[in-house]
Amino acid sequence: MKLLTISFFLLFFLPVLQAQFATPFGGGNGNVSASLVSEVKSAAPGQAFRVAVKLDHEPHWHTYGKVLPEDVVGKPTVLKWTLPDGWKVDDLPWPEAKTVESTDGAKSVGYEGTVYLPASITPGGKAGDMAEISVIVDALACNPKSCVPVKPTAKLMITLSEKAELSPAAAAVFGALASAGPVAPLPAATTPLEADPTMAKPAERSFGGYLLFAFIGGLILNVMPCVFPVLGIKIMSVVQQAGEDKRQVLFHGLAYTLGILVCFWALGGLVIQLGRTWGFQLQSPAFVYGLCAFFLIFGLNMAGLFEIGVSAVGVGAGLQEKKGLSGSFFSGLLATIVATPCSAPFLGSALGYTVTLPGAQAMLMFTMIGLGLASPFLILSLFPKLVSALPRPGAWMESFKQGMSFLLFGTVAFLLWVLTGMIEGQPMLFLMFGLVIVALGCWIYGRWSLPHKSAGTRRVSTALALGCLAGGLAWGWPQPGKAMDTGSTHVEGGLTWEAWSPETVEKLRAENKPVYIDYTAKWCFTCQVNKRVYKDAVLQKLIADKKITLLKADFTNEDPRISKALAELGKAAVPVNVLYLPGKPGPIVLPELLSVENLSTAFSQIAQ
Repeated sequence: MKLLTISFFLLFFLPVLQAQFATPFGGGNGNVSASLVSEVKSAAPGQAFRVAVKLDHEPHWHTYGKVLPEDVVGKPTVLKWTLPDGWKVDDLPWPEAKTVESTDGAKSVGYEGTVYLPASITPGGKAGDMAEISVIVDALACNPKSCVPVKPTAKLMITLSEKAELSPAAAAVFGALASAGPVAPLPAATTPLEADPTMAKPAERSFGGYLLFAFIGGLILNVMPCVFPVLGIKIMSVVQQAGEDKRQVLFHGLAYTLGILVCFWALGGLVIQLGRTWGFQLQSPAFVYGLCAFFLIFGLNMAGLFEIGVSAVGVGAGLQEKKGLSGSFFSGLLATIVATPCSAPFLGSALGYTVTLPGAQAMLMFTMIGLGLASPFLILSLFPKLVSALPRPGAWMESFKQGMSFLLFGTVAFLLWVLTGMIEGQPMLFLMFGLVIVALGCWIYGRWSLPHKSAGTRRVSTALALGCLAGGLAWGWPQPGKAMDTGSTHVEGGLTWEAWSPETVEKLRAENKPVYIDYTAKWCFTCQVNKRVYKDAVLQKLIADKKITLLKADFTNEDPRISKALAELGKAAVPVNVLYLPGKPGPIVLPELLSVENLSTAFSQIAQ
């Protein structure tokens, strides 16, 4: 049975390790654009001249200065220069920042609108040369609702001559600069910040508020259909142990909590360090297939087809405790993995905020989500008296366990439907036949590997069961291949949707057409719940009257373009639904849970 347990564990994590990693967060500059302004038309070798990085922020967005005031949450802006050999760059003082509205109404300091960040460049080379200088602005762009890393790039060609020639067009920018010493505010600079000793407190409360929101979101996940079967089985195990040593109940709770935290730390680390979106593991067909096989086996076990237990194989009683604790740890891992599709309604904003934080703070956010998910079982374990309030062990537990199996079979059906968005044709048929062979192995094990059977019969049946498990998985295992083409246009819920692409969005906005984008995925449970609103007749008429173009950005399979678009919106998970109004620079971002009311309100803002 240890071999079976190891096999189940590998079903989850091997596909993740094999998955290809997407482009990291950042690089998007949709909210902030950059260009370079030089005070000279041509430069002289060895003679320093000034350049300024011009940052243009969309309305309500801001970035931060090179140094942040003490206790202000944010990220200093850094200019990363690329110069020809022999050239050098020196810092100059930047304009003073002003008070800006940060996330959740907190006050911070930064730059809005248009601002110029000066530097001094000393060219090398010789007269007659042409050289390119470029800069990457590594910054954090924030609005009152969210933050997102941005890295806009600017380039400039400089010609070298015997004598430097000033640029009249740049005189307005550099006229206010002294030849040495600190800067005077530049023309587009903002009003200096007045000292505010209470400024840091709202920022701190904002982070603390997100921590609380993360904990509550993790707690609510327990009642979602993805997680409830796992939690139900763990609570039932507490009931079964009610008359046993209370320390063992506590150890099980701690093991379950540790399993959840380890999985959240692993997934969170990949999201932060490698720029993945939350739920990335469900974009791997092999991983989803592994989940199908596991839940099928787990469901057949709960339905009573076979029993996985130490008594079935005659393992000594001394190993039972160890196995039970490892089972609780594994249940924690499983609970985290299956919670991913259900996380969006409660954790979307928190996850989007998390990817903008420094590593330690981000991992603290993931820890709070994990503690929220683990809290019901952990509380029962920490306070044994609460266990006595639960129903006493009895025959009802077997009926409860068997009933819970149908939730797992429903999960298998949902995951198979997810796979239809990743795999098509004959490979999908082979995949389903593979699961049938896996079920056959479970039946063989449950029919002949019983305590009253002879040792030889049990050995043969176990070998056949493992053979069916391995053979079924190999037969149906998805092969790496090209993602399915979802087509350019399709009808769903009575509405016509076009396939999303950045080029399509740009073209439609250039034509001053209202554009509604649904960032969705088949594996996202909340995305499927949201689809109910599109069937509303009043909403459909409003879409037709306003002549709204509907675009679907299908994130079922990995798509770096969608990852980038989500990052620019300050989001780390689907669903995300946005509306672009004609003539407006930024989109309206709707809540994660859609309703006819909030969609109608947004669509009503479109002028006739």
